[in-house]
Amino acid sequence: MTEKCGVVGISLDGRAAARPLYYALYALQHRGQESAGIVTHDGFQQHSHVEMGLVGDAFGLDDLETLNGSAGIGHVRYPTAGSVDTSCAQPFSVSFKSGSLGLSHNGNLVNADEIRDELAGKGHAFTSDGDTEVIAHDLARNLLEEDLIRAVKRTMQRIHGSYALTITHDDTVLGVRDPQGNRPLCIGKLEDGYVLASESAAIDTLDGELVRDVRPGELVVLHDDGQGFDSYQLIETESTAHCFFEHVYFARPDSVIDGSLVYEVRRELGRKLWEESGVETDVVMPVPDSGRAFASGYAEAAGETTADGEPRDEDDEGVEFAEGLMKNRYVGRTFIMPTQDERERAVRLKLNPIRSTVEGKTVTLIDDSIVRGTTSTQLVQLLKDSGAEEVHMRIGAPPIVAPCYMGIDMATREELIAADKSVEEIRDEIAADSLAYLSTDAVADALESDRADLCLGCVTGEYPYDIDGEETDREVSRPEIDQSPVHADD
Repeated sequence: MTEKCGVVGISLDGRAAARPLYYALYALQHRGQESAGIVTHDGFQQHSHVEMGLVGDAFGLDDLETLNGSAGIGHVRYPTAGSVDTSCAQPFSVSFKSGSLGLSHNGNLVNADEIRDELAGKGHAFTSDGDTEVIAHDLARNLLEEDLIRAVKRTMQRIHGSYALTITHDDTVLGVRDPQGNRPLCIGKLEDGYVLASESAAIDTLDGELVRDVRPGELVVLHDDGQGFDSYQLIETESTAHCFFEHVYFARPDSVIDGSLVYEVRRELGRKLWEESGVETDVVMPVPDSGRAFASGYAEAAGETTADGEPRDEDDEGVEFAEGLMKNRYVGRTFIMPTQDERERAVRLKLNPIRSTVEGKTVTLIDDSIVRGTTSTQLVQLLKDSGAEEVHMRIGAPPIVAPCYMGIDMATREELIAADKSVEEIRDEIAADSLAYLSTDAVADALESDRADLCLGCVTGEYPYDIDGEETDREVSRPEIDQSPVHADD
């Protein structure tokens, strides 16, 4: 099981790190609602508090007061590789002969089972089936033989897949990004220290300043006096594999990821959606909240040119942008409903149409993706029941045709509607009057990136990593499992 997570690490000049970590996790709550945790170190010992649930539920005032120290890391989790219980909640912490470790992981390894089996054969005892514990055990083992920098490099050379890590080694805070930069990680400067976070929005929450992204293959070590950081480029690669879906859906619109403001990227994707497949309708509306920036860019482009690409006359304002669906933010996930009828009813609980916006009008409905097709079918029917004459669906990403192995829950091929259906077959199934997706070339253009530097596996079926049973879109090699002898005290 894979999905997105959020990580943070902070080192301050004497000030307690627990509250800033707590606030940063709140800013990253959208990246995971399953569990939340913080590990700190006070220079003498490590402190940990990890609970299931939202950040606000996982921590009370008393919990934060027990997390002593000016250095620490935090984590919010959706299920990644491993169980949905406290055994896989993070940060993962361990004490060993060379000190104590805390580790937060966003991403997914594709060779975790191999490494776990090899380490278990050497006497390592595992308490979970998650890949984060595999990284922690491997790093702890290497720290018995190497200094910190070499130990991290050795672990990076063995693990294969996507990872953005924040780590405490005693009271030293580290940040590591996988060699292809699949998952985001950035550095921020605070008044009295530095912060590492999955997204810059967390840095903004702490009144910090974004310094830059952690580079693919880079290790960043924050100074324990809060006065700076050291950088070590441990692994170099010819190309990256940035996850394009961070910009399409996962990241907050106000975050800057790999140099691009997510909100502006989504607006540009919307503009390109109009250029590629615009349709003249009375109104364009987003599926809240994910489709809002796309719809804004789409409507703006529609105000400049016709669907045929011709400049509009001065008195032709193009397609009207309007909110036609209102979201109820107090409804939980649809999968907790025990019957199909209740799951369908949940859509009406979550989204209610504004009848005056749609009645008697042709409508373009814009969303970021269609995964299983169930919600899209219900939304099209909802708008038609509310009097829409036509409903045209436009999607700000290419069709999702394959699962993600890099840390995003894309469902299985059997569940993905686009895996075995054409666009026309999907249009027919969701009962839209027309349906169009964005092209992969348009995504690369909007991100100002070469396609070779993006991970597009979920929309192409070709991956930037060597994954058993799947095709790869580039020359890659798995790390060899290190079978060299280890010391007896390992």
